[in-house]
Amino acid sequence: MDQLSQPAPSSVSGERPLALITGVGRPVGIGAGIARELARQGWDLAVSYWSPYDERVSGSKPHEVAEILHELRGLGAAVHAIEADLTDPATPARLLAGAGSTRPVRALVLSHAESVDSSILDTSVESFDRHFAVNARATWLLVKAFAEQLPEGLHGLGRIVALTSDHTAHNLPYGASKGALDRIVLAAAREFGHLGVSANVLNPGPIDTGWMDESTRDALTARQPGGRLGRPEDVAAVVAFLLSGPGGWINGQLLKADGGFSA
Repeated sequence: MDQLSQPAPSSVSGERPLALITGVGRPVGIGAGIARELARQGWDLAVSYWSPYDERVSGSKPHEVAEILHELRGLGAAVHAIEADLTDPATPARLLAGAGSTRPVRALVLSHAESVDSSILDTSVESFDRHFAVNARATWLLVKAFAEQLPEGLHGLGRIVALTSDHTAHNLPYGASKGALDRIVLAAAREFGHLGVSANVLNPGPIDTGWMDESTRDALTARQPGGRLGRPEDVAAVVAFLLSGPGGWINGQLLKADGGFSA
């Protein structure tokens, strides 16, 4: 077993622990990559997605969610899928209640996002508010609902990991709302210490999930010391470690695991 491949921390009863992963609507996406790795490492999963966003931004098709679920179940995970509109402030509590209807959610992985490029001069108020509703407000409410459903006596086994970005110029509402996400999750590392929760933010750099045109791909690849772009499985390996037993000692950090892109 390699250093980043750690089994899921077992629960008191010995059953597979349960993780909720948001933003699992595209087979090539980061959320789906994380879900595959956690399924392999012994987690059961609740996954959320929002088809209208995936169709609007990425051209995804509704059948793709079914394909992801079939694959995850083939890897041995029990999987519950929930379509969730995170612009609705009532959704996060419903999402946690649905995900953990039979047992507590032990890990919360936030890989959802509203991401539509615009700069300072051409960002609309509607777009700005939607980005903050999904990327910041929903993050706060999901983290809050996660903590509220945790049982006592987890002994350091609760986990929160959120995906972030340092992209700001010409991507104002996305970058600004991700900055707010960072502060919310890092606050949880302190505020939820008594609950046995570790909380970290992960910046993976540019990940090739189908959004790049050839010129963008070439330019970003040229900036990578290793000569290749990041892939969802690269992100998934780091998330899986942070969710493992040994990974719990990493807490309250904004981590760059980007293959050296930011070096």
